[in-house]
Amino acid sequence: MNINYSLTEQDRIAATKAVGAEIEYCVPANLSLLGYRTAGSLVIGEKKWAYIEHGQAKEVGVITDSWAYKVIPLIGNVVLETEDEQGKRVLVRSTMEHAARFAYMAQVLNDKSASRQIRIFNHEEEVTCVKCGGGLVEGTRVCPRCTSKSAAFKKLFHVSKFHWRSLAIGLIVMIAASAIALTGPYFQEVLINGVLRPPDGQSPSMRLFYLALAAMIGGLVIGELLSIVRARVMANASSNIVADLRKMVYERIQNLSLGFMTSQRAGDVMNRVTADTDRIRQLIQELCTTAIYQLILLVAASALLFSADWRLACVVLLPAPIVAYINMYLWKHVLWKLYEKQWAIYDRGTSFMHDVLSGIRVVKAFGKEEREIKKFRTLHREFANATIKSETLFNMIAPITNYLIQLGQYVVLLLGCNMILDNQMNVGELVKFSMYATMVFGPISWMMFMPRWVANGLISIDRVFSVIDEQPEVLEAEKAVKHKIRGTISFRHIYFGYKSHEPVLKDVSFDIHEGEMIGLVGHSGSGKSTLINLVSRFYDVNEGQITMDGIDIRNIQQDDLRSQIGVVLQETFLFTGTILDNIRYSKPDATHEEVIRAARIANAHSFIMNLPDGYDTLLQENGNNISGGERQRLAIARAILNDPPLLILDEATSALDIETEGLIQEALQRVMRGRTTIAIAHRLSTLRHVDRLVVLEKGRIAEMGSHAELMEKKGIYYKLITAQRKMSKKNQSEELTG
Repeated sequence: MNINYSLTEQDRIAATKAVGAEIEYCVPANLSLLGYRTAGSLVIGEKKWAYIEHGQAKEVGVITDSWAYKVIPLIGNVVLETEDEQGKRVLVRSTMEHAARFAYMAQVLNDKSASRQIRIFNHEEEVTCVKCGGGLVEGTRVCPRCTSKSAAFKKLFHVSKFHWRSLAIGLIVMIAASAIALTGPYFQEVLINGVLRPPDGQSPSMRLFYLALAAMIGGLVIGELLSIVRARVMANASSNIVADLRKMVYERIQNLSLGFMTSQRAGDVMNRVTADTDRIRQLIQELCTTAIYQLILLVAASALLFSADWRLACVVLLPAPIVAYINMYLWKHVLWKLYEKQWAIYDRGTSFMHDVLSGIRVVKAFGKEEREIKKFRTLHREFANATIKSETLFNMIAPITNYLIQLGQYVVLLLGCNMILDNQMNVGELVKFSMYATMVFGPISWMMFMPRWVANGLISIDRVFSVIDEQPEVLEAEKAVKHKIRGTISFRHIYFGYKSHEPVLKDVSFDIHEGEMIGLVGHSGSGKSTLINLVSRFYDVNEGQITMDGIDIRNIQQDDLRSQIGVVLQETFLFTGTILDNIRYSKPDATHEEVIRAARIANAHSFIMNLPDGYDTLLQENGNNISGGERQRLAIARAILNDPPLLILDEATSALDIETEGLIQEALQRVMRGRTTIAIAHRLSTLRHVDRLVVLEKGRIAEMGSHAELMEKKGIYYKLITAQRKMSKKNQSEELTG
C-alpha cells in the first residue's frame, strides 16, 4: 500500500518548508474539514506534521505536542483525531479510500509522540487500482479499466494448449464445413444459368440441373453432419479445459493462506470455482465453434466477392468498419462496466444466500425470515436493474447496426439489377454474389452479440486467474525441512496484526518447555487465539521469531508442522460423512481400535455406541443431528487420534456441561502427560492445574506464573477469577430462587 505519495513541485516545496527537508510519509487528505473535495495531503517529517493544499501549508504541528492520534470512521469518510492540552481536535479528513493509510499514519504519529521505534509492516493491499485509481473487481486485485484483454486470452490459451489435439480437430472440421458452405452459391449459379435463365446462345440442361441440385442437397447434409461433429468436439474440449481450470482454482484455494480465505466470502469463492468457470466454458465453446467459423466465412466470402466484382464488394463491406467501431466502443467504454457491475451484484446475492442458509437457525430463532426475504429481494432487484441496463443498451444498438448491414445489401441489389440491364452481369452471377454477400453480412451481424459473451467471459477469466495467480501469505521456505517435534517452543519479541497497522500482539516473549501445559488467559481480544494461530503457522509474524525445538517454524515444512499439532477449536466443524470418517480425518490410515481408543479418551465412545449405527452413523451438515457437546467430543477424539506431540485446546470444553467437562478434563490430564499443551478456556477454573498461566492484556504479557502465584499476586488474573466466581454464585442463586 502506498504511504508516500508524490507531491507536485509546488506542494513539495511547501511541505519541506513546513516539516523539514526529509518527507517520511505523505498520504492524500482529499476532504476539507467541512467535507468538500480538495487536493490536500497529510505530510509527516521527522518531528512535524503538516496539511498541504495548493502549494500552501494550511496547518502545521509538532508531533510530540499531541498524543492519542487515532482514526475515527464516519459515514463515507474518516478523520484523523488527536488530543493535546486543549482537548481533542480533528487534524485532517479523507474519503474511505484512504482509511487504511490514515490508520498507518496514526500509528506512526503515536510511535513518534511516545519516542518509540516505528513499526510499519505495510502488508495491506490497495483497494483501488495503482495505475488509474479506479475501483477493483470485488474480491480481486483486477482493475476493469486497466486489465489487458489480450493478457486474459493469453492466460486462457496457456491452459488450453494442453488440449491442442481436440482443438485442432475442431478447427479442421470448421474449415471443411466452411468450404462446403462456400460451394452453395456456386451451385446456385449453375442451377439458374443452366436451366432457369441460361445465357444467350445456351439451351437449358436438365442433367446440369439435377447435378447442381444433388450437390446442394449433399452439401447441406454433409455441412450439418460436420456441424454436429464440430459441436461435440468443441464441447468435449471446452469441458476438459474448464475441468483443468476448476482443478487449478481449487488446488490454489487449498494452498492459499488462512488470511486470504478469511478475507473472502464463501459464496464469492464458490462462484469462482463454479459459475465463473462455467462462463469460461461457454466462451471457449462460442469462440471455437461460432466465432472462428464466422471469421473463416467472412474472410473467404470477402475474397470471393472481390474476385467477382471489386466495386460491388466495396459496397458490401462498407458498413463493416462502422459496425465494428460501434461495437468496440461500446465494449470498451460501456458494456464492460455494466457487465462487471452486474456480476459483482450477482456475487453479493450468492454470498448473502450462502450466509443466510448457513445461519438459518439464527434467522428462525429471532423470527427474521421476512427481513432476510426483503434483503434478498433488494439484492436481486439490483441485479435485475443492472441486467436491464445492459440489455436495454444492446437492444437500442442492435437495430442501428442491423439497418447499416441491410442497407449495404439493398444497394448491392440495386447496382446488380442495373448491371444486368446493361448486360454486365447475368442473373446467376447476381444470385451468387448476393449469397456471398449474405455470408459476409451474417458474421458482421453476429459481431453485435460478441461484446455480450466476450465481456462476461473476460470478467470471469480475470476473476478465476486472480485466485490462481494469488500468492500465499505464508510461504514455504526454499530449504524447509521435516522435523520431529519434541515440544519446546520459544517466542522472541513477537509483533503481529491481521492488519499490520493494528498490532494484536506486541513484543511477546516467553518459553514453553517440552511436556509443559500452558494456559492462555486474558480478556476477549487480548490475543490468545492469535498466539495459537501463529504457533500453527496459519499466519507469519510481522516481527520476531517463533522456534520449535530451536528451529524457526518458518524453516519447517508446513504440512509436517501441522500434522504434528492436534487442534481443538472453539468452533467445532464436522464434515458430512460417518463418525468414523470424521475421527479418522487426522489419521486416515488409523485402525478401528485406534479410533475407539481416541473416542474413549474423549469420552465419546459411550454415546457413539448408543447410536443406531454406531461409528457408521452418518452425520448431517456440520453434525447437526447430534448435540453440541457430542460434536465437541468428536473433535477432541479427532485431535488426539494422531497422538500429536503438541496439543492446542481453544475453548475445547466450552460446549460441554459441567459433568461431561469434568470427565473430559480427567481424560485430557491423562493424554496430556508427556506432551506440550497450550490451552485457552472460558472457565478459568479449568486451568488451575496447568503448569503455568500466561496472562495477556492488550497484546502484551501482563502476568505469568502458576495459579497459586497469580492469585497471591492479586493482579489481572485474580480479578478475572474473582469476577467469574461472583458471576457463578449469582447464577446459582438465581437458579435456586427460580
